[in-house]
Amino acid sequence: MAARPTWQGHLKLSLVTCPVALYAATSSSNEIHFNLINPETNNRIRMVPTDPDTGPVERSDLVKGYEVSKDEYVLFDDADFDKVRLESTKTISIDAFVDESDIDRLYWDDPFFVVPDKGAGADAFAVIRDAMMKQGKVALGKLVLRGKERQLALEVRGKGLLAYTLRAHDEVRDADDYFDDIPTVKADADMVEIAARIIAQKEADFDPTAFKDQYDDALRELIKSKTKGGKGMVEVAEPDDTNVIDLMEALRNSLKGSATGTKKPAAKKAPAKKAPAKKPAAKTKAA
Repeated sequence: MAARPTWQGHLKLSLVTCPVALYAATSSSNEIHFNLINPETNNRIRMVPTDPDTGPVERSDLVKGYEVSKDEYVLFDDADFDKVRLESTKTISIDAFVDESDIDRLYWDDPFFVVPDKGAGADAFAVIRDAMMKQGKVALGKLVLRGKERQLALEVRGKGLLAYTLRAHDEVRDADDYFDDIPTVKADADMVEIAARIIAQKEADFDPTAFKDQYDDALRELIKSKTKGGKGMVEVAEPDDTNVIDLMEALRNSLKGSATGTKKPAAKKAPAKKAPAKKPAAKTKAA
């Protein structure tokens, strides 16, 4: 396997234990990365660790410090961190099984592939995997990863397991803090009906390959044009906000446009009923 494991240790279900390795399930290798350049010299800027009294220092000579009060720190080196050894440092111990629907989507975080390590643990891994598949549950465990203990949710994925780190409860903000200020509005029933028809016309199966990062493409075009010393970037205007007076008209036009642009008609859909005629709202002149 070409990729390097993010973590290696053991997976434990009661008395059954097997060596496993975690591999990051996502990649950022195709992302565009920029460096800081001094435009006067065209030199790349280097971030050099610097002591305000002695000047530049080697990063390997540094230790970590926890600020206990203003400008006072408790120092920690690698030996100190080695003393903090939890079972979850080297073992994913499955503590409970829950339904996937029990876990709010806000808590799901980074995905990892879990595979048996060193060959010898393949049999025990298969027992745990197949037992999880039979029960149809998501396993919960804990793991020390990147200097922090995280809860894990594990589910069967093909011949292996897929593990998601779960955000801690105090990391997730309360939605009410943001949604409570949304004004209570009774949407017009006719408008909702038209919007529902637009949604029905846009029904589709999820295809992750259909998404194309246009911003990334635009950056690459800009890089290409700058490399060749040419131009080629255009400004894109933001859409105007839809006002209340034009909302019904915008919905009706959207419904027509969606129907025209749909390649396949929605299956088993009854003909759209004509919305009841309403007295047109008086148009107001802009001030």
